[in-house]
Amino acid sequence: MNRRPRRHRRTVGRSSPYAECMHLTTEPSRPTPGGAQLPILLLSGPNLNLLGARQPEIYGTTTLDDLVALATDEAAALGFALEASQHNHEGSIVEAVHAARTSTSGIIINPGAFTHYSYALHDALAAYDGPKVELHLSNPSARDEFRKLSVVAAVVNGTIAGFGAGGYRLAVQALVGLIGSSR
Repeated sequence: MNRRPRRHRRTVGRSSPYAECMHLTTEPSRPTPGGAQLPILLLSGPNLNLLGARQPEIYGTTTLDDLVALATDEAAALGFALEASQHNHEGSIVEAVHAARTSTSGIIINPGAFTHYSYALHDALAAYDGPKVELHLSNPSARDEFRKLSVVAAVVNGTIAGFGAGGYRLAVQALVGLIGSSR
């Protein structure tokens, strides 16, 4: 079954981790013998809502919706639901990580430009006890000098970079493997 995420704007209070961000939802996880499986959270940082149109020579022509659908399908094949949200504001992505502490099995994060300077995001991810995978479409190490530093790399289990859209499948596979090994 091909599950496309439903895209909508949340209109909830300012304290919500999803206030003023694009939020994508999918159907709930399949239950496991011990109870309901918590979903995987896919977080996307600033400007990733412009994928498909922004610098296609670097990021390709695949849209964020396409990438979320790819990750959702891979997660479903591995027995997990996937929730996704995109944030152009540092505070909202930090709040999303905080909210995920009790509601997700793990986090896949493409922090975008926050990768290189957001110590607030670093600290929020450090406070999340579950497995975390950093994800990038391009290879930041092969680009501008300022892109070679990831301040979140020290607080995630691993990084997948430079594989384009295929990196989203790899990130889901890696995260599910980490979730399985932590049980």
